[in-house]
Parts: sequence; C-alpha cells; structure tokens
Amino acid sequence: MTATHVTAVATAAAPAAVGPYSQGVSTGETSGSLVFVSGQIPLDPAAGALVEGDVAAQAEQVLRNLGAILAEAGLGYGDVVKTTVLLADIADFAVVNEVYARFFEGEVLPARAAFGVAALPLGARVEIEAVAVRP
Repeated sequence: MTATHVTAVATAAAPAAVGPYSQGVSTGETSGSLVFVSGQIPLDPAAGALVEGDVAAQAEQVLRNLGAILAEAGLGYGDVVKTTVLLADIADFAVVNEVYARFFEGEVLPARAAFGVAALPLGARVEIEAVAVRP
C-alpha cells in the first residue's frame, strides 16, 4: 500500500492537531481498512483549553474527542480494535478504567495497553489513542 491510499480524518468536533500530525488517518473506505486516531487529550474543542475537573472529567472529554474523530470516519467505539492509554499518574488507572468501560462495551472489547508516563501535553492527566477497523 502506498501513501496515496492514505487520507486524513479531521473534524471540528474534536480539537485540532497541535503539531505536524492528523487527528486521524484512514487506509481506505473498504471493509478491513484501518483508521488510526491520534492520541487525544482532554481539550474542549470549542474552547481549545483543557477541561476543568478531575481525571474522570478529563477521561470523559478524551473519549468524546476520540468518538468525534471515529464518527467523522463513519465509525464508532464498537469498531475500535486497539487502544493505548497514557496516564500522568498510574494511580488514576482505576478511575479512568471506569470511564473507559462506559464507552467500550460488548462481547469483544479492544485490545489495550496502559502506561504511566512522566508527563502529557499541556499538563493533561490522560491521553488515549485508538485503531479502528472498517466493518
């Protein structure tokens, strides 16, 4: 597959990219094509600032941002096959997991990795990226 088959996924319903990357990238429109969603932090797309509140509120915004990009690609949370969760404090894992479980439900859940990291952009406490597959 060459780069000519790759297209950007972008929506105003999620925060604009703050660097040289796309909100998402799609490998095609056919069944089995992949959509890669860049790591989302808890930015309010309208305000362009981190949401107020605790890590649960931040996780909620992150997952809404991720969902908006998936929707722009014609997909939903049920199409996600892999996520990566980055936490500024691994002690927040249980709280973020509770929020995450409200968005990802069903018999087959995405594969996932979660990491504690030294810091996240703009002082965010959580960042999540995803890979989805077109049905």
